[in-house]
Amino acid sequence: MRCIRMNIRSNRFQARGADVINLTEIKDTTQLTRQELILMTALRLFTARGYFNTSIHDIQRESKVSIGSIYHYFKNKEGIARELFTGLVTAMDEGMDQIDRSHTTAHDRCGAALAWLMDLTRRTPSVMQFILYARHREFLPEEKPICSSGPFLRMKEMVRRGMEEGEIREMDLTVAAASLFGSGIRMIHLELDGVLERPVASYLDEVWDCAWRSVAAG
Repeated sequence: MRCIRMNIRSNRFQARGADVINLTEIKDTTQLTRQELILMTALRLFTARGYFNTSIHDIQRESKVSIGSIYHYFKNKEGIARELFTGLVTAMDEGMDQIDRSHTTAHDRCGAALAWLMDLTRRTPSVMQFILYARHREFLPEEKPICSSGPFLRMKEMVRRGMEEGEIREMDLTVAAASLFGSGIRMIHLELDGVLERPVASYLDEVWDCAWRSVAAG
């Protein structure tokens, strides 16, 4: 199975022609608006140092945007983190929606979802670090846990439909979803930790074959 690369656009950022995920791939920061530059600098610092070890002044210093400009766009550091979190979750949810609509079987939908997450890890590791490693509820207590956010619920829904359609054998839904996606997400963690000998996507076929065999009907 080949990795899937998609150009997803979040409604929140559509007017500026890019979503949060796509913004992380822009190397020339002169192409970013001030607000986008603040967000991308914060994402880099949050993933490198942690949310609590990053201050507004750190973001100002690294982005070279004035303190006044930061507070013009965001009420505080929590506001920056919330914008990042909601923007990334929205973009990922739309990516999963595109995958869902592009494939007709549970095997292909779920496999494409895992392939896309691995490709995101290669393209934008800071995004996956923030999504998977940041303890969001410590600084965004009103937000749902990441496993209960839109994109991961959509993945679980793909599994549920696979059971209804007879591709996946009947079992506890959480167990089935963990069996299908758990090993792949663990490999993504290992990639982010720098312990894999090869790029994570090179393990996709083997990981997916094992995962699918664990739940496939018949």
